[in-house]
Amino acid sequence: MAMNNSLKGIGVSPGVSVGPIRKVINETSTDVIAASPREIFEALIKVGEDLEQSAAKIELDVAKEVLSAQSMIAQDPALVEAIGARLDQDIKYPDVRADIVAAFAGFKDALLAIGGYFAERAADLDEICTRLLNKLSGNESEGLVLTAPTIIVAEDLTPADTAALNLKFALALVVEKGGPTSHTAIVARGLGIPAIVGCAGVMQLADGTNVLADGRAGEVLASPDEATIKEREIKEDALRARAASVTGPGRLADGTPVKLLANCGDGDGSVAAISAGAEGIGLFRTELLFLDSSTEPSVDEQIQMYRTVFTPMVGKRVVVRTLDAGSDKPVPYINAIHEENPALGVRGWRLTRTSDGVLTRQLQAIAEAAKGIDIELWVMAPMINTPAEAADFAKRARAVGIKQVGVMVETPAAAIHADKVLAEVDFGSFGTNDLTQYVMASDRLDSRLSDMTSSWHPAVLRTIQIAASAAGNLIKPIGVCGEAAANPYLAAVLLGLGVNSLSMAPSAISEVRGFLSTVDLATCQAAAHRAISAISAEEAESFAKEVLESASK
Repeated sequence: MAMNNSLKGIGVSPGVSVGPIRKVINETSTDVIAASPREIFEALIKVGEDLEQSAAKIELDVAKEVLSAQSMIAQDPALVEAIGARLDQDIKYPDVRADIVAAFAGFKDALLAIGGYFAERAADLDEICTRLLNKLSGNESEGLVLTAPTIIVAEDLTPADTAALNLKFALALVVEKGGPTSHTAIVARGLGIPAIVGCAGVMQLADGTNVLADGRAGEVLASPDEATIKEREIKEDALRARAASVTGPGRLADGTPVKLLANCGDGDGSVAAISAGAEGIGLFRTELLFLDSSTEPSVDEQIQMYRTVFTPMVGKRVVVRTLDAGSDKPVPYINAIHEENPALGVRGWRLTRTSDGVLTRQLQAIAEAAKGIDIELWVMAPMINTPAEAADFAKRARAVGIKQVGVMVETPAAAIHADKVLAEVDFGSFGTNDLTQYVMASDRLDSRLSDMTSSWHPAVLRTIQIAASAAGNLIKPIGVCGEAAANPYLAAVLLGLGVNSLSMAPSAISEVRGFLSTVDLATCQAAAHRAISAISAEEAESFAKEVLESASK
């Protein structure tokens, strides 16, 4: 490759790193596998247990959720049935490899055809199949072992491998597949290392090639010259110095307050949020406790867990999202009924149609857990679609003593009717990951649709504008708790659209705070206006950056 030849992708975690690449190829054992169906099923259960144990060792809560979901898929009776349908239960076969691969392929094709959550989970099947074959053949990998500073390059990287990266040696992560809201992107962002997804052609580079990975620009430079390296590093250092120099509550250059909050899933995440300078929790994901349990956690168990999140947040806001089970976070003992398209099915608030008592008990636990702890408790429900649903949730939450009640705005219906939906509650919060998926009708975790899953798309921004305007007219706060808030430029645009609080991974708070301190509200509004006038996500981002960078110099 020529000097400074550039490969473009999508930057999902900022930073500049220079070093040799190591190409990671997920290899599957090709050894002959002699086994009976019983042995296969036992090995599959063990794969699920291994994934569960990996989840328990990882501190990053978003990674815990992904691995817990994979564990459940590995133990899905439907998968067992797909394998068993090809084999006689009473026979030990001399080689079952082809049957296992064919069963997984058929199961995967069926999931892709169904779409929705199942299409999102299809990629996980490849990882589970590889783990199963390697376990049966006795060739299990020890995972990605790094012994020297390295830039990881892969076609794709499993969330398990991403979360387990040795941050002492992992300089950056670059993958050919995936979009900005893929699991790999979310986990990499949570780790705080430079990361680029959707970088076509990066696997064509030779192992050991020295590259510059710019996670902010979404660019990989092969064999960069010293002048280019120095230029990029100086720019990045200046941005990081600016971020470090700005402390305290979030504010724009004109003094407009912007509450900067953190996303978390457990007590460790709450402590990390405090360390990162968060002004509170903008999204407490309660489903992690449910994903880690084989039965519904008792009210007492929930109380104990919730208090680990509340206690570090004394004097601060904590926004709790009630159970968001279903779609990419299925809970087997709750989401037990087969659905053709779970992403559009019974998930989030809609669980009251099938498991009403779960929400009742959770609201009781949340209210009880907050007693005696000086926090500003806000509670919101996911997947609210109508004013009637919002009113029903508000009635239930207030009945147990919860004073600040809100809804997630993550469907087009909720956004378009925000004037009526938000009239029933006290606040709203955009879940930009799901909102983008539903507005664009594109599975956000399907790498084939990565170009359609950007929250920069003008259609998504216009949808946000409609709901934010309605919230403003009602004089009710509305925030963002999706991955979009972690992008400083997009954060500014969101504020320009009428959003007044931002919640993100703790690792992103410093940079977002620093950047916002350089632009005023009028500039944010101008950038938002330019972005929604665009015809594509790429153009919207370019337009907004032009306005914001000109003002922030």
